[in-house]
Amino acid sequence: MPLKTKFIIVTGGVCSGLGKGISAASVGTLLATSGLKVFPQKQDPYLNVDPGTMNPFQHGEVFVTDDGAETDLDLGHYERFIDENLSQLSSVSTGQIYTEVLQKERKGDFLGGTIQIIPHITNAIKAKVLEAARKSKADVVIVEIGGTVGDIEGEPFLEAARQLHSELGDDNVMFMHVVLLPFLGANKELKTKPAQASVRELRRAGIHPDMIIARAEHKIKKDHLRKLALFCDVKEEAVIPAETMDSIYQVPLSFEEHNVSKLVGRKLKLGSLKPKLAEWKKLNERFLAPNKTLKIGLIGKYVGLDDAYLSVREAIKSASYFHRVHPEISWIESESLENGDLSRLEDLDGIIVPGGFGSRGIEGKILAANFARTRKIPYLGLCLGSQMIVIEYARNVLGLKKANSTEFDLKTPDDVVHILPGQEKIYQKGGTLRLGAYPCKIKKGTLAHRIYGTEKISERHRHRYEINTKYEHRLEKAGLSFSGFYTKVRLPEIVEIKDHPFMIGSQFHPEFKSRPNRPHPLFREFIGACLK
Repeated sequence: MPLKTKFIIVTGGVCSGLGKGISAASVGTLLATSGLKVFPQKQDPYLNVDPGTMNPFQHGEVFVTDDGAETDLDLGHYERFIDENLSQLSSVSTGQIYTEVLQKERKGDFLGGTIQIIPHITNAIKAKVLEAARKSKADVVIVEIGGTVGDIEGEPFLEAARQLHSELGDDNVMFMHVVLLPFLGANKELKTKPAQASVRELRRAGIHPDMIIARAEHKIKKDHLRKLALFCDVKEEAVIPAETMDSIYQVPLSFEEHNVSKLVGRKLKLGSLKPKLAEWKKLNERFLAPNKTLKIGLIGKYVGLDDAYLSVREAIKSASYFHRVHPEISWIESESLENGDLSRLEDLDGIIVPGGFGSRGIEGKILAANFARTRKIPYLGLCLGSQMIVIEYARNVLGLKKANSTEFDLKTPDDVVHILPGQEKIYQKGGTLRLGAYPCKIKKGTLAHRIYGTEKISERHRHRYEINTKYEHRLEKAGLSFSGFYTKVRLPEIVEIKDHPFMIGSQFHPEFKSRPNRPHPLFREFIGACLK
């Protein structure tokens, strides 16, 4: 069956962390606002099947899709920029590819043939790309290849991309290469040689870039762009400067100023594209003109790496921009509170306790929840943060001094949080959590109902432990409200404190569904409560 889909392959060079994901997402924004259906796919060369078991300090947050895929954080950027809910088709890793190929080999699908990188692994990679195109029915599939050109583990993905270009034709596949122009302090100038070397490496793999995205922390001069165009054999108009900006949401506007949509439309025979960016312009106007600053404390255990809470950070920003305020996020290591010194919480306008796993720093999070409750400071608990509300309330209001989660204390006499029913005998870590979108029914007359304005919602989950309904009536009687449930097996989804201006926790992760121009209701109302 002939495909009508066009493909954009995004690669990176010089170093990792340049912003390939933001670049790919920004191009997706231009195409989507031009009326095209866009579907992104991230290809990660690591051998893990997915990032679900990877340390956030190493890999950043794990983003979760509606269908329960644990994915790279770049999928969060894609969803926020393109405003489309993605699926497991958007996430591919070497681990997935090898697992599938070897399972076929064990079944005898290759009829005794020798399994090789080419053609078996590269064919499997191409199949993932084409499957995404077929099932999404997208006009354009944007494929980001993780890592940098020259990485050994990335070579099969580059080869698969080269083959796709050869098989589908030059009008149907476009290559974008993101490179760094480092700044040398000694002579105070940007250098293009590393970018040139990166393009040479890419051409050795049989790929010629159609566009170069030049990243830099300083102003890029016309001479730099001309030099890159000459030495990399790319048209000067297709060398796009991408200097670091105040907000990532300015990037689509900057790209459009440099005619990226025009260049893509011409290369892929998509006609004259006219992105409608009025909403993005309004968003950036709100970002650039805040009328007040709010101090938001984020009490986490992976503090020191913003990417560990990337979606939370962006949800805070979008909700703050909505209210025309600037969020000043105080990153507070929860372990640092366990000595009882809570002075860092004194001047906060609001407190957020995000998700996490393991016992480290838990007592600090419980102290933060107590501080927010007793001082009447707005508090938003996300997944683990909602469980902290329950444990703190059980200890200090019900008087159950040893109340805890069985995740942290298997012998606790009051397991107000316990392992999910059916999870007790699961010993495989990867892919066994409660994952993806689940429906929730909200009680009328609650804070949650006022926030959402409806009784039925659907939100994304990633956890193994639940609030124990055995304590529901005692907690309700004491002033803690269970305001939302997954009704199929009656699992608490939302908890809130009745006599508090804003203290609410969700067992799910609302940050995954927040959008730059449409902040999630929980974050929107949390920031609104902080303003009061």
